[in-house]
Amino acid sequence: MRPVHVLPSLLSADFTRLGAEVSACAAAGARMLHVDVMDGHFVPNITVGPFIVAHLRRATSLHLDVHLMITDAQKYIGDFRAAGADAITIHVEAVGQRQLAQAIAQVRASGAAVGLAFNPDTDPELWLWALPQVDLVMFMTVYPGFGGQAFIPSVRPRIRVVRKAFPLLPIQVDGGINRETIPLVTADGADRLVCGNAYFTDADPAGFLRWAESHHAS
Repeated sequence: MRPVHVLPSLLSADFTRLGAEVSACAAAGARMLHVDVMDGHFVPNITVGPFIVAHLRRATSLHLDVHLMITDAQKYIGDFRAAGADAITIHVEAVGQRQLAQAIAQVRASGAAVGLAFNPDTDPELWLWALPQVDLVMFMTVYPGFGGQAFIPSVRPRIRVVRKAFPLLPIQVDGGINRETIPLVTADGADRLVCGNAYFTDADPAGFLRWAESHHAS
């Protein structure tokens, strides 16, 4: 049984008062924040860049978990680390088999924790060789690009495969994570929950966070 942590996803925050939203996350008990970076190419949306991450870093001491949903991730690892990213997650689909070891080493050399992300249709068993080299794995439980999508249940067996193979590796899930799906994914072994709409629209975000973290990953 592993403790569970909620990462409020700032994609669902009110960007007109982002500093206040970040402070409210800390007051609610969050230890980590999730920052989605999209380039309009790897995914059909554009969000934030290193400039915003740098402002977040000045606004908070919380762990900044930066998720690069971008085609040329390796070009920007140094920029996001310099801006204050504590963890940098790259997509295996964007980097590819040939460049993945180099990309992992580049994130490691930057001083950030290394994450690997899988889209819903990607079979993680093809990438198990790389997982001993990283600090976390993230399963996208929606097709990346926009918040508020419905959870894709076919990802669940893939979470279980990785948890069985790597009992101690942090497993993060992102997409449609809410009161209905949290008991499911924690039973599968996920111990880090990226929550956007479910957290920011809850009438009691602190209560939501306490409830979610009362679960334990199997």
